[in-house]
Amino acid sequence: MKTKLSLLLLVLLGIVFSAQKRPAKVDYYTYGEKNSTSEISLRFEKGRHHNHPLFAIWLADSTGKYIETLYVSESIGKGIFKRGSRRTGRWMAGEIERPASLPYWTHQRNVKNEKETLMPTNKLPVADVYTGATPKNSFMMTLFTSEKLNGRYRIYVELNQSWDWNEYWTNNKFPGDKEYMTSSQPALVYMACIDTKKREEEITLTPVGHSHYAGENGELFPDLNTLTTALEIADKITVSLK
Repeated sequence: MKTKLSLLLLVLLGIVFSAQKRPAKVDYYTYGEKNSTSEISLRFEKGRHHNHPLFAIWLADSTGKYIETLYVSESIGKGIFKRGSRRTGRWMAGEIERPASLPYWTHQRNVKNEKETLMPTNKLPVADVYTGATPKNSFMMTLFTSEKLNGRYRIYVELNQSWDWNEYWTNNKFPGDKEYMTSSQPALVYMACIDTKKREEEITLTPVGHSHYAGENGELFPDLNTLTTALEIADKITVSLK
């Protein structure tokens, strides 16, 4: 009996050990046009509260002034959500604007659509080479800039996960605010500085603030004390310049 129990214990320990050693799945993507431009490698390791968040990644100068978008989730970049319209009693893909999704990016980008708002639309979308489906797993992105980089820059990542409530950002905090209801905890913004003199150096992005809860403005709010699970959407984000 003791021998059987010992064997069973060894088998269970082996299973646990194998599960711990099994590497997490990583997806690979490439965005931008590869010409005589600069290549940025960004690695995103998903956290334990990762659940289909929306992303925007962009390049800014050393002072934070927006230069260009490097990637944005397709539903935002095209203005069409998989469940954006409810027709004949069922959800269908449809055009919709969600200003609370990634408001810091939209205000930094500052491109107006045909409705004079800042969200990309089906008529005025972000170019295909910079949009793609939201990754479901940890991922590595190769991002090509439109011009060759020289000097110091900033890389920003904004992410937002719908209906990610907590004790502070509750579903009745702003009654009647439909935009807030699509966002709950506001979008979180990460940033890192890169330097073309320090290529191949891996830099970790750190959270620098959150966006407006309903996307009403482009202000960055540095106080993150009210955010909880939103800070665990990403476990680690790193970037390097190739």
